[in-house]
Amino acid sequence: MAPGQSSETRERPADEVERQLRDLPDLELLGLLRRSSNYTFLARLGPEPELLTVYKPRVGESPLWDFPSGTLYKREVAAYLLARGLGWPNIPPTVVRQRGPHGVGALQLWVEALPGRDFFEAPDAPETVWEEVALFDVVTNNADRKSGHCLNDEAGRWWVIDHGLTFHVETKLRTVIWDFAGRPLPDRLRGDLERATAELCSGELRAAMAELVSPHELASLERRLEAVQRPGWCYPQPGSGWSVPWPPV
Repeated sequence: MAPGQSSETRERPADEVERQLRDLPDLELLGLLRRSSNYTFLARLGPEPELLTVYKPRVGESPLWDFPSGTLYKREVAAYLLARGLGWPNIPPTVVRQRGPHGVGALQLWVEALPGRDFFEAPDAPETVWEEVALFDVVTNNADRKSGHCLNDEAGRWWVIDHGLTFHVETKLRTVIWDFAGRPLPDRLRGDLERATAELCSGELRAAMAELVSPHELASLERRLEAVQRPGWCYPQPGSGWSVPWPPV
């Protein structure tokens, strides 16, 4: 468990944690998380209750040729909101933080991961976990699902992080999770997809997402949600070596 962050804190309702991430004062940077392509900081939020967080400021985003500049932090939050709407996969509470040492950015609750546990090193993880993650990546058009983006905590729960490269209007799916290629949609997930689709059409989820992604990206998300629910849909096959991100971990 991360120092300064109790299990009681981590079990609080998501709405309460989101409010704390947005509103608590005194966001203190503790250090830079290395091996990230964008500036990513471990930060402490408090003083009471003290939370460990991951802070990704907009100004720290590296320019990309295919994603609009200054939008990756919003995509992190949009992915979290969609996961909440679906009920899966587990993404740590993530919000837009207006006030931070480097300005506006995404602020996410820190998850203390067990060392040596990721997608490649999880032979005992339930297959249902990866079915959900793989489907979520199809729906969000995730261009960067690495093995190390899958975290296992001390309670045995699996979490997924790093969703800055999502919601593009062009097909961008790049992932290490191709285990379900060619398999049909699990029936148990259909109701979740129907509920999230309805919310995205006219509910609060649509209003929240519209503040984070462009109208064209939102329309593309709706089409992908509808596509995976059509009769006969199957998980996609990798098209080339480009279908796996590098490095894969």
